[in-house]
Amino acid sequence: MPVMADRSPVLRIITSAARESLEPLGLAQRGRSRLWIDDHGWWLGVVEFTPPRTAGSGLHVGAMWLWHDVDHLAFHVDAVRVGSEPFRTEDRFTPLALELSRQAAANVTVLREKFSALPDVARYLTSRPVRRGFLWDCFDAGIAAALVGDPDTARDHFERVLREDPLAPWMVEAQGKAGELHAMAPDPDAVTAWVARAVDSCRSKLGLDPVPLVIS
Repeated sequence: MPVMADRSPVLRIITSAARESLEPLGLAQRGRSRLWIDDHGWWLGVVEFTPPRTAGSGLHVGAMWLWHDVDHLAFHVDAVRVGSEPFRTEDRFTPLALELSRQAAANVTVLREKFSALPDVARYLTSRPVRRGFLWDCFDAGIAAALVGDPDTARDHFERVLREDPLAPWMVEAQGKAGELHAMAPDPDAVTAWVARAVDSCRSKLGLDPVPLVIS
C-alpha cells in the first residue's frame, strides 16, 4: 500500500473532510496520501479513502497487527468497505467525502471499542471460524492466545499454520515463525519479548515513532 502524492481536487476534498472527522480522534495522515492511521502502539487502525479507477473515492477501515513486521500498511481485520463515490464536480463530491469521513470515524471508534485490551483481541481472534487457506487468521490467533497465557489454544492455531501446504516463500517464512512461537507458547514472557521485537521493527519500517510498548 504505497504512499503516493496526489494533487487532484479529490484528494484536497477528502483531506479536508478527513481532518474534520478524523483529526479530532487523534488520527494522523500519512504524508499527503489517502491513508490515515490510529496508532495504538502494537496495532493500528487504518483508514484508506480508496482510489477507484476513475476520479472519486471509496473507503476501507480495518486493523493491522504490527507483529507481522512488514514495511507497508495492511488490513488484517476489516471493519468496513464502502464502494467508490464518483467525482463529477467539487460541489457534488464534497458532501460525499464528508459522509465517507464520518463513516471512517464511526468505524475507527468501533475498532477502538472492540480491541480496547489484549484479552478482547484474543477473544475475537480465537473465536473466528477457522478457514482453511487463511493462514494469517490462525497465526494471529495463536499469537494473541499465547500473549494472554493460553498455550493450548495458541499451539492449536500454530499447528494449523504448520499444516498448510507451503506454496510460496512467504508461507515458508510464516511457518518458520509459527514453529518458533509454537515452541515458546507456554512462556508468555518469551512470546511478549518476541512480539515486542517484531512490533518495534515494524514501526521502524513504517516510519512510525518508537514508543514504549505495553502489550496488554
